[in-house]
Amino acid sequence: MTLLAAAGPVAFAADTAFTTDLSKGADNFYRSDKVISKAVAFENQYGMRVAGNLFTPKSFDRKAKAPAIVVGHPMGAVKEQSANLYATKMAEQGFVTMSLDLAFWGGSEGQPRNAVSPDMYAESFSAAVDFLGSQAFVDKNRIGAIGVCGSGSFVISAAKIDPRMKAIATVSMYDMGAANRDALNHSQTVEQRKQIIAAAAEQRQVEFNGGAVQYTGGTVLKLAADTHPIQREFFDFYRTPRGEFTPKGASALTTTQPTLTSNVKFMNFYPFNDIETISPRPLLFITGDQAHSREFSEDAYKRAAVPKELYVVAGAGHVDLYDRVALIPFDKLTSFFNQHLVAASA
Repeated sequence: MTLLAAAGPVAFAADTAFTTDLSKGADNFYRSDKVISKAVAFENQYGMRVAGNLFTPKSFDRKAKAPAIVVGHPMGAVKEQSANLYATKMAEQGFVTMSLDLAFWGGSEGQPRNAVSPDMYAESFSAAVDFLGSQAFVDKNRIGAIGVCGSGSFVISAAKIDPRMKAIATVSMYDMGAANRDALNHSQTVEQRKQIIAAAAEQRQVEFNGGAVQYTGGTVLKLAADTHPIQREFFDFYRTPRGEFTPKGASALTTTQPTLTSNVKFMNFYPFNDIETISPRPLLFITGDQAHSREFSEDAYKRAAVPKELYVVAGAGHVDLYDRVALIPFDKLTSFFNQHLVAASA
């Protein structure tokens, strides 16, 4: 894993052969003239500020009570990356939606910045449900959730203990626990895991003694000839105008990168344990047939109880489903939430 200390701004320099891929409708920063967006903030159960964007259809009748959907961003990202797009598109379909920044990321509170805390990430989803349930124009009994990438595992963790989430969809899900314990395709040995844990423990002492915060993982800042294809996939989104976003007060040098000392918290994160207890609330797992993360959606689907569905998008990789509108199955998401949030209450 790449470690680096916090520093000043950095210019991302791709090699001369690299060109941003905007094919298949890539439109992360999509805006809609059919939707009203409003920045909101509220406190979680621990008194920490959670930042979000609330989206409502312009044709929306605020005297009625509408179904609502919370949308969580990929791990290491912020609401402006993927979550706003999903929230906007679903608002176009008549839902009240909210994108949120998980604790320690973006506009939400939490120190140190970029810290890993799976419990607090799950709490962010529940706090969003608190907020939506308090709105006069939202039916608190018809609230669903979408988790993209790492948020797919966080929203499952939240839904297991928060039955107010009536329907849950994940997209390009990462089980952040398994990914850190075992790596993709169980390619990491126990000995390698122990080395990572030892390095984090040693760094804790360094930082306690006044040393600089160190960061780990995330997306590389530059491409090299031997950069792994998966890193190139993330680079194309996070380090180019396609999806790059640096929150106010943050450094572009450390976006996407968790702190080294906190990242080992994922080793104790088992979001799919007891996933069957979410039933009879429905689960929808969306993944690409070419996604390197497909194993996590398949694992969750296997463990979950009915009603459940695994939906595989032909021709889609992992990051493709962050923003490539021509590949993202918004029609499937719409029918899923119409069935389980709208029709179910009729």
